[in-house]
Amino acid sequence: MNQEAEVVCPSCSPKEPVLHDVLKWGQNPVVRCQHCEQVHPAKIEIPKPVRVRVIVSKGEESFKCMTQMTSGEMLYEDDEIVVDDESADEVYPIIVTSIESKDKRLDAAKAEDIDTVWGRAIGEVNVKISINMGKQTDSVTKKVPGDYKFVVGSEDKAEGRSFTINRIKVRDGNFWSRKDDTVAAKYITRVFANPVYKKGWGEGKTAWSMKRNERY
Repeated sequence: MNQEAEVVCPSCSPKEPVLHDVLKWGQNPVVRCQHCEQVHPAKIEIPKPVRVRVIVSKGEESFKCMTQMTSGEMLYEDDEIVVDDESADEVYPIIVTSIESKDKRLDAAKAEDIDTVWGRAIGEVNVKISINMGKQTDSVTKKVPGDYKFVVGSEDKAEGRSFTINRIKVRDGNFWSRKDDTVAAKYITRVFANPVYKKGWGEGKTAWSMKRNERY
């Protein structure tokens, strides 16, 4: 399989780069245009590796690592990337939360212009869940993979507590509350839910209602 490169084509695209198959590398590369199949010599700039500093937030802790990008590669806020920290032999999937370049916070920057990237680890996340018990709200936490789905109207379980999801607050401040609205754990700030009562022993009481009455 041939490698590809974006270069101008003298036949069909003399001003805008288009995809070509690279037929020959070296000092005088030869390429074939994927649009018109014209074969011609081309100047191909080989991207240089760039080491970028990344601050990863994982739960309550933050730590610094390095990852490799290529010159000319663009990075955007909210991008999902995998940080491959060779020094620690660790891999961290993250969402980019901020980019610093020349003492400025930017929404996007080229790899070679980046001083620091801040990101939030999404390989495994702790989702906070508020369970409304009437006069009291209980808080539990569910540790799940970042892609784990929470669905409004569905039943879930955390710390031995069963609950039905009625609202989800996402990290941009908005709420999802329509039935079957689905949000991945990595985007969630908090889940709001109602308890699911389980049948207990005696007089039709529930295990949860009995436990709740003991608190008053």
